[in-house]
Amino acid sequence: MAKRDYYETLGVDKNVDERGLKSAFRKLAMECHPDRNQDDGNAEKKFKELNEAYETLKDPQKRAAYDRFGHAAFDGSRGAAGGGFGPDFSSSMTDIFEDLFGDLMGGRRGAQGRPTTERGADLRYNMEIPLTDAVHGRTAEIRVPTTVVCEKCDGKGTKAGTEPVTCPTCAGMGKVRASQGFFTIERTCPSCHGRGQIIKDPCSSCSGSGRTTKERTLSVDIPPGVEDGTRIRLQGEGEAGLRSGPSGDLYIFLTIKPDPFFQRDGSDLFCSVPISMVTAALGGEIEVPTVEGKTTRVKIPEGTKTGKQFRLKGLGMPILRSKMKGDLYIQVEVETPRKLTSRQKELLKEFEKESRKETSPDSHGFFARMKEFFEGKES
Repeated sequence: MAKRDYYETLGVDKNVDERGLKSAFRKLAMECHPDRNQDDGNAEKKFKELNEAYETLKDPQKRAAYDRFGHAAFDGSRGAAGGGFGPDFSSSMTDIFEDLFGDLMGGRRGAQGRPTTERGADLRYNMEIPLTDAVHGRTAEIRVPTTVVCEKCDGKGTKAGTEPVTCPTCAGMGKVRASQGFFTIERTCPSCHGRGQIIKDPCSSCSGSGRTTKERTLSVDIPPGVEDGTRIRLQGEGEAGLRSGPSGDLYIFLTIKPDPFFQRDGSDLFCSVPISMVTAALGGEIEVPTVEGKTTRVKIPEGTKTGKQFRLKGLGMPILRSKMKGDLYIQVEVETPRKLTSRQKELLKEFEKESRKETSPDSHGFFARMKEFFEGKES
C-alpha cells in the first residue's frame, strides 16, 4: 500500500514555512495521540505516520530530498521501519512540550546552550579606620588576595595556539537528554558542566581555568563623614571571570575604631570632661579637644553640676556628601578630691561649718524630705 504524502498527512501546503509546519504537527499530535484515543485501534499507526512526516519535513536537507524524490529518497531508512514511534520520537515530543510550556518553565534555551564564560565572584574586605579618617577622609591602600586573569593564556584557559572545542557529549548544547518512557529528562552535561565547550590542551599556568591567584594592591577613597558599617564598592575588582568572563566586584566594609576622647552618634560627637570641685563651684574656663585635632575653650558657669552638657555647634562630624557638620557636646563630670593633705582637710571642715542651706540645696532638700517622711509615718 502506497504511503500518504507527508504534506497531506500534516495537512499543510508544500510552501509551508517552519513555523507553520511545527504548528500543524503540534495540533495534530495532541489530537491523534494514542493515550487520548484509546478506543481507536489505528491511533498508534496514525500517530506514527504523523511523527514520521514531521521528522522528515522539519529537516531542511531531508525535506529537499523528499520534494525531489518523494518516499523513494528514504527507502530502507527509519521512515519505512515498522514498530514503535521511531528513534526521533522523543525529540519531536520535546519540541511539543517546549513550545507548549516553555514560557512557564523559563523559556527554551538557544541552540548554543550556556555561555562558555562565567562572571567572577564578588569579594568582601573588612577595613578598620580611626575616627580621624572618617573626619577628614583619605586614600588608603589595601592588599587583597584574589584571582586575576591568567597572563599566559590571556584568560582563555587554552594552551597557546589552541582553542576550546565543542563538547562531543552534548554537541555544544550544555545539556544532555535522556528518555524515560514517554518523557525526556534534560540535565547539565557532565563533561563540560554546561559550558558547551571543553579544553583539550589546557594552559599550564592556570590549568584551563583562565585565572590565577595573586595579591593585589588597591587604592580606596574614603570620603569624609563615613559611618561604622559603610560599604564601598569597587566595580570589577573582585575575582576574575572564568575564561575571560567579566570580573566580580569588591565590597569594602568599614569599621570605625573606638576613640579615646569621642563617642559618636550619627553626625554628633560626645566628650566627657572631668572638672575640679572648685571649678564647678566657682566657675571658670576649661580647654577641651575637638575632632579636628585642635582645642577650644568652654566657659563653666558657677555652681555647675555633674552631667551638665555644653553644645558646641558645628564642631561634630561632617555629614557624608554634604558641607554641613554635626555638633560637639561636652559633658562635665565633677571630680571628688582624693588623697587630701591635712591643711586641705582643715579647709574643707571650715567650709562645712560655714555652709548654709543655700550652699547645698539639693542635699539639704533631700534630707529634709526624708525627715518629714519618717515623722509622718510615726504620727
